Amino acid sequence: MRARAKIAATSMALLAATVIAAACGTQRIQVSQSSPYYRGAVLFRDHCSGCHTLSVVGAQGSATSIKNRVRTNGPNFNIRKENPEQVLYAIRNGGFSGAIMPENIVLGEDAEAIANFLAAYSGRQSQHVPSTNITLSTK
Repeated sequence: MRARAKIAATSMALLAATVIAAACGTQRIQVSQSSPYYRGAVLFRDHCSGCHTLSVVGAQGSATSIKNRVRTNGPNFNIRKENPEQVLYAIRNGGFSGAIMPENIVLGEDAEAIANFLAAYSGRQSQHVPSTNITLSTK
């Protein structure tokens, strides 16, 4: 009977360790593998996540506070919304300032896949501020 109790206890300990290890692991890509954006998500994770944040791929490269910001922190794409043209421009030209991001970090279809993915998934946590249209007088 003692052998069964030891086996059960060992099995429970291994199961608990597996659950704890899984909880402490890295985040996975939350885009379905059947999605047309999946390839872009993988490419973004592999090439961009060191400097940019986007929770849908588990990327945490942006600073969370001005106090811990470093020179290589890129925009947080949870907040910043992008369109494909903006992303392609940034990829080709090393961002918008040209200071840190390498030019042409990805090329061709890879760049387009990242651009389309970011256009679909960026800005999902941005604050929506109400605005009012203003008509300017031409007089």
